[in-house]
Amino acid sequence: MKLSNQAIGAVMMALQKSLMEQTDIVPVLQSFKLEVDDSNQVVIMNPPIVKKPTMKSAGTTTTETSK
Repeated sequence: MKLSNQAIGAVMMALQKSLMEQTDIVPVLQSFKLEVDDSNQVVIMNPPIVKKPTMKSAGTTTTETSK
């Protein structure tokens, strides 16, 4: 038995989510519901959802000038 491409992707998404949110990855990995498919590969039935961070406000750029 080995990980399917889908399962590897789900682990990578969990890592990305934990990095973006600066949270521990362990609870996400522990919550995975695993099944074995017809080709004897592990599939994750509840992969994590990673949402793109939203901008809170439009950023402005200021520049300083010396006199």
